[in-house]
Amino acid sequence: MGLLDLFKKRKKKDESGKAENTSQRQLTKLEQLCGDDKETYEALYNTMFLDPRKIGVSMKEAVENAKKLEKEKDLTRAKVWYQIAGGLALYEGNVEKVVEYFGKCEKLSGVSYPILKNPKKAATKAREYYEKFLEP
Repeated sequence: MGLLDLFKKRKKKDESGKAENTSQRQLTKLEQLCGDDKETYEALYNTMFLDPRKIGVSMKEAVENAKKLEKEKDLTRAKVWYQIAGGLALYEGNVEKVVEYFGKCEKLSGVSYPILKNPKKAATKAREYYEKFLEP
């Protein structure tokens, strides 16, 4: 057995003789919370902060930065600041701002944001996550 063999996933044979992975991936807290609701999971996966209290700026500051960069035609960095503002709006449960800021991200980047399909449902699930998993 070589050194690389130590890092390979081990497979064992089930009763039918077929190999199966013995290591199963653990579900994240967000996956557990969303369950079979893949649409809401996809909406939150790249948009919500797991602990928004660790973000060093306020939503207002993030929006100010985004608008300033947008005026300067630095659209990539503006999009990032709008995404931060949108994540903070999600934490606050402000659906109107979630739509506004992620709408700006979509407009600036041309990339579709699944959270815009059902922002209220996503915000509700995010709130549930924060209440359940964030320590006071």
